[in-house]
Amino acid sequence: MREHNARVIVDTLQAVVERAVAHVEPADEHQAVAYDLASVSSSVAAAAALLSHGPGGQGAGGRDLGTGGRGSGDLADDAAQDDLALLYAADVAADLAGRMTGRESLWGVERTALDGIAAPIAAGRDPALLERVAERVMATHEAGPRHLSEELQLVRTAFREFAADQIAPVADRIHRDDEDIPGAVIDGLADMGCFGLSIPAAYGGYAEGGADELLSMVVVTEELSRASLGAAGSLITRPEIIGAAITRGGTEEQKRRWLPAIASGERLCAVAVTEPDCGSDVAAITTSAVRDGDEWVLNGVKTWCTFAGRAHYLLVLARTDPDRAAGHRGLSLFVVEKPSFTGHTWRLTQEGGGSAEGRAIRTLGYRGMHSFEVGFDGWRVPAADLIGLDDGLGHGFYLQMQAFANARLQTAARAVGVMQSALELAVDYTRQRAVFGRSLADYQLTRSKIARMAALIAACRAFTFAAARSVAAGDGGLEAAQVKQVACRAAEWVTREAQQLHGGYGYAEEYAISRLFVDARVLSIFEGADEVLALRVIARRLPKP
Repeated sequence: MREHNARVIVDTLQAVVERAVAHVEPADEHQAVAYDLASVSSSVAAAAALLSHGPGGQGAGGRDLGTGGRGSGDLADDAAQDDLALLYAADVAADLAGRMTGRESLWGVERTALDGIAAPIAAGRDPALLERVAERVMATHEAGPRHLSEELQLVRTAFREFAADQIAPVADRIHRDDEDIPGAVIDGLADMGCFGLSIPAAYGGYAEGGADELLSMVVVTEELSRASLGAAGSLITRPEIIGAAITRGGTEEQKRRWLPAIASGERLCAVAVTEPDCGSDVAAITTSAVRDGDEWVLNGVKTWCTFAGRAHYLLVLARTDPDRAAGHRGLSLFVVEKPSFTGHTWRLTQEGGGSAEGRAIRTLGYRGMHSFEVGFDGWRVPAADLIGLDDGLGHGFYLQMQAFANARLQTAARAVGVMQSALELAVDYTRQRAVFGRSLADYQLTRSKIARMAALIAACRAFTFAAARSVAAGDGGLEAAQVKQVACRAAEWVTREAQQLHGGYGYAEEYAISRLFVDARVLSIFEGADEVLALRVIARRLPKP
């Protein structure tokens, strides 16, 4: 019955979204409604993913059995997931109702659109349901069944153990003192194949194609982010972006020259796309690359170049067509090689007078990798380092956007890892903390918070796996943007509530939850800011019925 109620809600919400998509134009004069519609569409997609998550549906490494159902064969797991699916779907319905109220005409939807599912929504918001969900979470520290294949479970175990041994013990110190990631962490992850998870096997990586080729990356990312976003969880992002760009746009010689070194961890990577005056408007960048014989000369400033100090390869997007009217069609991608530096500043000079330098930007959280402002002044790059050579001229924007699909998927997995850690900390703290003579965990409000955390995590985890399959199939740009948006928003709420449950101690740096809270804040900003994803990607790609 709970699965039926959840399905009724999701089917109705999908129908509402379809009607609204047909009515709302994603133009600047309709931004307020378009943003709400895009955001709700992401949540509805996550609810649908949670409904079908499992060996009988679209589970984590299981195959679609064609049964049309999601049953795992384990009655306890099925019951737990049914509860989570109903809870999450009902909360999404309540959110949709709030966004539509008073704006039904702007949405193109009747005021009675949700009246037919009032009873299922009430069932999903029943405090007794939240109590049941919280009881399971308190006992297991898990948001819900993961439905991992045996192979993925082995991957998860290996990286969880590494994270517990090598990352967790140094995570808080790296955050407090803004230290570099220890070399032992990077070397250990390189030995485990962490940097080659999405690079084709033909070039030294572990990706062999197929629908499930990105699932290992998702599992590994979650486990590393659970230990620390800044000290480990984001190490895979840069190889994901640069590896995807080279794989799709590079020549055969370039693939064989760059990809094996990236996959092995011999060469670390950073991405230099954003500029101080452009932000998410990538097509407006001004950093220039001018051809001079067998070289290109770079001039300009990039910002938010995470890991640009330690990196050996910088993926630089530059304007190769001097005609600004060419817009995004005048951009090309370069792989700029440099030595690896520790610390917060670095500077390089060339014999001909060119220079490149980096300065780390002090940030609220997300420390360890350091985000740099990087300046190029007459910096010369061999012509052979333009991705695709002459065929790559003007294709940099497209390659970058395609690569961002992988990065957004990976960012969603990072958000899930941060949320999972926050959930575990909240459960442990509330069980041992007494308030007014009772365990904090015994209060209904505490349990309601825990249950909603679990539902959000379960939905985002399921959607991450579904999106991974779409991206692997080559048509997952919309899903990658949606899961990135919904998971990163959820991470802010989950870490905030977990911190709130810690009371005053949640504000103290000696408690890890404070680190998770400030780290989560960056997730909705990078790899496509929340508003840009909603208005420029999701709203414009939602299929018209």
